[in-house]
Amino acid sequence: MARPKVILQLYPMFPSDGFEDRVKQRPMGVDRDMYQWIVHEWTDVVLAAERMGVWGASTIEHHFHSEGYEVGPNPGILNAYWAAKTSTINVGAIGYVMATQDPIRVAEETAILDHLTKGRYWVGVARGYQSRWANVLGQWAGSVATVSDGSASDQKNRDVFEERVDQLIACWTKDAVVLDGPTYKAPYPISGIEGYPAARTAREAGVVGEVDDQGRVAQIAVVPKPYQRPHPPLFVATTKSKESVEFCARRGFNPTYFSPVAQVADGVRLYHEVARRAGYDFQLGERQNIVRFPHVTATRAEFDERLRKYDLDIYRNFYGPFFPQLPQGDDATLVEGMKKSELFIGGTLQDNKDVWRRIYDQAPCEYITLIWHWAQCPKEVMLEELDLFMREVLPELETPEFRAAAE
Repeated sequence: MARPKVILQLYPMFPSDGFEDRVKQRPMGVDRDMYQWIVHEWTDVVLAAERMGVWGASTIEHHFHSEGYEVGPNPGILNAYWAAKTSTINVGAIGYVMATQDPIRVAEETAILDHLTKGRYWVGVARGYQSRWANVLGQWAGSVATVSDGSASDQKNRDVFEERVDQLIACWTKDAVVLDGPTYKAPYPISGIEGYPAARTAREAGVVGEVDDQGRVAQIAVVPKPYQRPHPPLFVATTKSKESVEFCARRGFNPTYFSPVAQVADGVRLYHEVARRAGYDFQLGERQNIVRFPHVTATRAEFDERLRKYDLDIYRNFYGPFFPQLPQGDDATLVEGMKKSELFIGGTLQDNKDVWRRIYDQAPCEYITLIWHWAQCPKEVMLEELDLFMREVLPELETPEFRAAAE
């Protein structure tokens, strides 16, 4: 038996003494000195996680966070820097919001990262739920943000997302491609690029068929190809969508669940069934990734206090407006709501062991992604909790010996 692979995911969140202090310091997101401190402390955190045996270090893609909640606009640059500073930990992000991205540029950037890390790398993708930025950067595809509400906009977002992800895979795995999607085409125009001055050179020395008999660029060759074969592991963020789980299962991707335990367990079983029908021989729990916001504390009262100090501001003032089904009310009501969500878990060391054993009895996921709202949660507190999780909680959990996710 093996242990789950642990991924540490951080945004970061600029620290304040509650929302009122955040208002006084507005707009925190533009504070150059604070970001300078945070971006370098981030490397210290990644190095500490590597020493603890954490499998992966991850970030996000979010833009325009003037309030300072999720200042993470470019995961690739951070991944490259961390890779240069580390030797064993994997790096990646969850992830590129593909409905706002150019699939060719993502394919090129991530292939280079895969080579720089010599395969210590994975790629995460997401659909995008924050309209403030996703509507702006997705405008050229006609895609808008979604909270998986089944609306026409939600379906449009899904269509563009799946189109771009499939195009990303094609760019990684084929010598040359024709990308003829509803919203993205290559070559452009799709009938071929005429008048390319070096067409003869490409026809004789490039990919066979890249240039046709009429001298038109008829296919495009995206280079370099990834270091891992056929490509890096692909993680897909999901909250409550069966369609996302089925999409992952048919392609061998890793669904990443921001969901209560029962939904995760249902997703794990659904993935297993759909993947088998698609020809994959995965074990139950293989290529599954569960996300949780943990705290390991001396007492249960201290757990509640850390939820108030480190998580309540973003939960009430950022997550809450996007997801009105979350509890509303005073601080005590919201803290209880966080705990009942099953996403924020913690308490004493024994409490943590008990809750994680219950999770793994239902959903033996290959990966665990842990998110702290650092730097709102100080580095020292977060690393102490992470160390306790790695030394005391993780050994309580078992998974089969899964194969490498890039196979």
